[in-house]
Amino acid sequence: MEIHVVSPGESLWSIAQTYGVPFQSIIDTNQLPNPEQLVVGQALLIPVPGRFHWVEQGESLWSISRQYNVPLEAIIQVNQLEYPEHIPTGFRLLIPTDVRQKPAVDVGAYVDLGITGEESPQYVNEVGPYITYVQIFSYELNEDGSLTPIDDQAIINTAYANDVVPLLVITNLEEGAFSTELVTTVLQSEELQNRLLDEAIAIMDEKGYLGLDFDLEYLGAQNREAYNELMRKAKVRLDERGYFLSSALAPQVEPGMTGVLYEGHDYAAHGEIADFVFLMTYEWGWTGGPPMAVAPISQVRRVIEYAASVMPNDKIMMGIPLYGYDWTLPFEEGVTRARAIDHQEAIRLAATYNAVIEYDPVAQSPFFTYVDENGLEHEVWFEDARSIQAKFDLVKELGLRGFYYWVLGWDFPQNWLLIEDNFVVNKRV
Repeated sequence: MEIHVVSPGESLWSIAQTYGVPFQSIIDTNQLPNPEQLVVGQALLIPVPGRFHWVEQGESLWSISRQYNVPLEAIIQVNQLEYPEHIPTGFRLLIPTDVRQKPAVDVGAYVDLGITGEESPQYVNEVGPYITYVQIFSYELNEDGSLTPIDDQAIINTAYANDVVPLLVITNLEEGAFSTELVTTVLQSEELQNRLLDEAIAIMDEKGYLGLDFDLEYLGAQNREAYNELMRKAKVRLDERGYFLSSALAPQVEPGMTGVLYEGHDYAAHGEIADFVFLMTYEWGWTGGPPMAVAPISQVRRVIEYAASVMPNDKIMMGIPLYGYDWTLPFEEGVTRARAIDHQEAIRLAATYNAVIEYDPVAQSPFFTYVDENGLEHEVWFEDARSIQAKFDLVKELGLRGFYYWVLGWDFPQNWLLIEDNFVVNKRV
């Protein structure tokens, strides 16, 4: 796949001519919501058997082959180069991808049954080839250590049909919000901890879950060690059955971060105990905050580099959002609530209002503004092929176990094709 950014005056036909691919293949690959009206700045995936590289001054064929980890002979052959020692600046080379060494990674995806409901198995089925785990969200913890049942057998069966590991997710959600009081009651009681594990393992044995994922949030410092102890108990019992143990952790960039969200999550301990951890590297831009990228690569890198300093890289799963936000301006703290949207809706909005999509080089994220029918200005930040590729490059650079998504149900066809273009997805069923 080649990523092409639409310039002023370009059409699908002219882009297809440039790359020598059928017009319809670009539409199909991107599932374009606007084939008759491309947006300036819109990122398109071009289905070519490799990637194009325009030779820059000072580059040699040898340095280019090293850059892409592709044999020199393969580049010469696919481009039919008669004089490979003399490649002019600006020359377009096709870099073949079928000879690249693609790293193998684990890929996870949360599915929120409370949102997608009966359609959840369908979403897992659609992306099954591209994921290793599906985190089924969620069994909610009760004050007596029990878990509120959910209707999850269909999605578990769908996971198995796609060789995907189903993970049971436990949360301390109460009436739609994470409850510090609730989780404190359970974590500070050995009896309730044991009941929690007894019930979770019984459900896993009965329904066919292959792993347990703790997503306990807003714990506060008072629950830090108790949470670590729960993880240790769980690890012993799950190992006896060959089940995975994971946890979802709030994004930290340095030791000793204060705040109820951070203080209960011990990166070093979870990195030692769990088989892998899901780092929530998103929500810098969020529904109640000012307009900005949801997962700016600069901030994502800070979290991952800190995590890698206290836990093994091969246990780190980097979080990626499948959504963006549309803010109505001016932003008023405590008043403005951004609307969550997916990639396809972002492109439709930009096309409808003749917006130009820009790209923030620091955040590595696209954004645009528009004025609606009521004269209100909006600012939109979302993910596209470029921002996803930047995240994939970070996974490769730091040698991570892999990455995961929050949350299935958002429409972003480019993302799944880029996984296939960059990685071999591990299957662990």
